[in-house]
Amino acid sequence: MGKIEEGDLDNVRPDLAEVQERHLIGLDSARPDAVARRRKSRQRTARENIEELCDSGTFVEYGPLVVAAQRRRRSIDDLIKNTPADGLVTGLGSVNGNLFEPSKARCVIMSYDYTVLAGTQGHQNHRKKDRMFQIARESRLPLVLFAEGGGGRPGDTDGGFHQSRSFYDFPRLSGLVPLVGITSGRCFAGNASLLGCCDVVIATERSNIGMGGPAMIEGGGLGIFHPDEIGAMDVQVPNGVVDIAVADESAAVHAAKKYLSYFQGALSNWECADQRILRNIIPENRLRVYDVRAVIETMADTGSMLEIRKDFGHTMIVAFIRIEGRAIGVVANHPKHLAGAIDSDGSDKAARFIKLCDAFDLPILFLCDTPGIMVGPEIEKTALVRHSSRMFLTAANVTVPFFTIVLRKAYGLGGIAMAAGSFDAPLFSVAWPTGEFGPMGLEGAVKLGYRNELAAIDDPAERKKKFDEMVATMYQRGKALNNASQFGIDDVIDPADSRRWIMAGIRSAPPPEPRTGKKHSYIDSW
Repeated sequence: MGKIEEGDLDNVRPDLAEVQERHLIGLDSARPDAVARRRKSRQRTARENIEELCDSGTFVEYGPLVVAAQRRRRSIDDLIKNTPADGLVTGLGSVNGNLFEPSKARCVIMSYDYTVLAGTQGHQNHRKKDRMFQIARESRLPLVLFAEGGGGRPGDTDGGFHQSRSFYDFPRLSGLVPLVGITSGRCFAGNASLLGCCDVVIATERSNIGMGGPAMIEGGGLGIFHPDEIGAMDVQVPNGVVDIAVADESAAVHAAKKYLSYFQGALSNWECADQRILRNIIPENRLRVYDVRAVIETMADTGSMLEIRKDFGHTMIVAFIRIEGRAIGVVANHPKHLAGAIDSDGSDKAARFIKLCDAFDLPILFLCDTPGIMVGPEIEKTALVRHSSRMFLTAANVTVPFFTIVLRKAYGLGGIAMAAGSFDAPLFSVAWPTGEFGPMGLEGAVKLGYRNELAAIDDPAERKKKFDEMVATMYQRGKALNNASQFGIDDVIDPADSRRWIMAGIRSAPPPEPRTGKKHSYIDSW
């Protein structure tokens, strides 16, 4: 091998120059018109989103030289200039590498580029997707998808009809690796289907998500609609399609990084609020309501709470938090809505979250304050019998450690649903001093159980006095201290000791068994 002169190190041969030029053509710096269109819609480019998501300098792109499969109808120069990467930027990058070891930070990243053929799914970008799904599956890497655009592209001409494996291979990743979906702008058809397969859907306030865009709707004879009229966030957030609603793409990327962190390991540095705050966070008057979100945020490591589906299934709150740097899932009743009674949407929300935590070996904390499962003729029209049973079926079959803390009410089937079916099922079941137990709400139990006795009292004031006395008697019988004295639960604790109990439970549980495959065949999209 001949000696290389020092000056040769800076020499760029023609073949390398050609490659470098081709790579530059697809960058934002070479596409000012495309960037300007994004700015006009108050959005960022695909590459800008990836740049913020990934640790600096870690993104390695796959298939940047690919162009649309339209050589039979367009010149190659036109395709190189106007269809870079065939409208799909894909590759590998590191996310949160400053917090976790490198092997835990690696992710597959995919972003549809709406500036290229409106983000449609073409012959070549389907092949690129299939390639990235293969890498995610074989290397067990989380996948982040920026979904924006439409479905299949009718204008591709090369290679005949391509039957992609995308809608087979992508769903098969569910339950194997975390799948994060982000959307901003218009996300219809094939893009929406991929988004809906993700474990979590993060959407900006200007997003529109639908299984069919305007052209498909018009083609089906269903009318003419502007894209903004289809699947706006005032529809897709309260109906549960969107898990995390954010203001813009920067906030979406931040949420995605935070979400991924719960599956990347424990943090060594953490802080928390003074836990004595929990002693007075629930009013002494048992009829006064309180904010259970404040309970969760105070109990958790500072800034570690990430709530999922906040505006759907209001009777339940589900969130990821950290306790001493360890990631866990929280399922809590929401006493500000239906007094915390569990309804169909709340059951679905909780059951799916429980399964998501179990699939990726995250412990689960139940915070119980419920008068039971909701009742009445109207609620039965929502198929409550089936929906509420999902909580029992899912929670009773998890293999991760789970714990129950009764904050106030634990009545009827709703109470035991918050303990996976029995208060001796969790690794520990404890209550705060405000805890109450019983087969149903105290007031209702007195009205039903002592109906005749109360009806026999003619004086309304005397009847009310007797009613209050009976409720007080039942409260004393069902209060947490009395229940614990009969070993109905493991203990009544100082609320300030909740974190200590949770960490004791986490440390006492056996570590998850190493596995090469899935624990669950998939994570239910609903």
